Amino acid sequence: MIEIEVEEFEQLVSDAVHGLPEQFRERIANVEFAVEDWARPDDFGRMHLPRNATLLGVYRGVPLTARGRGYNMALPDRIVIFRGPLQQMARDEADLADRVGRVVRHEIAHYFGISDDRLHEIGAY
Repeated sequence: MIEIEVEEFEQLVSDAVHGLPEQFRERIANVEFAVEDWARPDDFGRMHLPRNATLLGVYRGVPLTARGRGYNMALPDRIVIFRGPLQQMARDEADLADRVGRVVRHEIAHYFGISDDRLHEIGAY
């Protein structure tokens, strides 16, 4: 387990976003990236998971592939990375940075409309 300050963790998230290939990064719009310590009860419900499951991040929004013509003037979607479980899992700061990067990419995939099943199919896990 490793513990770092919230600001340092937020920087890991920012670094992960800025480390994305430009072709993806330039297509991300109206998305807020946030850090929370732990998942909320409604996050587990939304994902149909038991409350004792481990959530590392969540996409709270409407995927690009599900937006219709009437989708406009919407509040930003949120990608939230959960600091508590990631710190518990990490061996050191480099491992934490790697884990944060994987979770950020995973949640961004959901923003683009890629399901967990599809991520498994393409070997992204």
